[in-house]
Amino acid sequence: MTDNSRQEQSKWITTVIMSTGLQNHEISTVLQRQHRVRYSESVEIGSVIFSLSGVAFILVDIQDLFVRGEEQFLERIQKFINIHRNSFLVLSAALHGPQEWNVMFRIQRRFLGSNLRIIPVHNTAETVKLMLTIAKMNSKPRADDVSQKMAMTKTHIIENSPVWKVLQEYHKLHSNN
Repeated sequence: MTDNSRQEQSKWITTVIMSTGLQNHEISTVLQRQHRVRYSESVEIGSVIFSLSGVAFILVDIQDLFVRGEEQFLERIQKFINIHRNSFLVLSAALHGPQEWNVMFRIQRRFLGSNLRIIPVHNTAETVKLMLTIAKMNSKPRADDVSQKMAMTKTHIIENSPVWKVLQEYHKLHSNN
């Protein structure tokens, strides 16, 4: 198989729904290069939704959080996770110092047990890469493929496990009695 045909096979295009507030954002520009981007005023501010994959991201710059206040932000997050079952909070900061990690810890503690996963990022390229990776792995054909490969790997590990072999021999010895 040639490199070109591999690239064509691995090329993944999907529709991305973004809040209108991100229309002029660098992330929007990067996503538009390969995907169909639609804007909506009805989604939470800062949202990026991959509806076919069933994942939603809310993008937040930690510096904005410091300026606007944490409580208002936490209410937005609660609303977001109530709507989206598979939700990710992408916290962006050029440097994740003690103050930023403290904010992440407080958010994690507040939403412990919920469907929210928090991901720290540093820049736009990292943000887009992680969103596309998560969305791609949750898309229908890829998710089924990953599940199948995981099941095959589990079976292979069990069948080749020395513990499994000992248990089989033990079973043979005691079933013949």
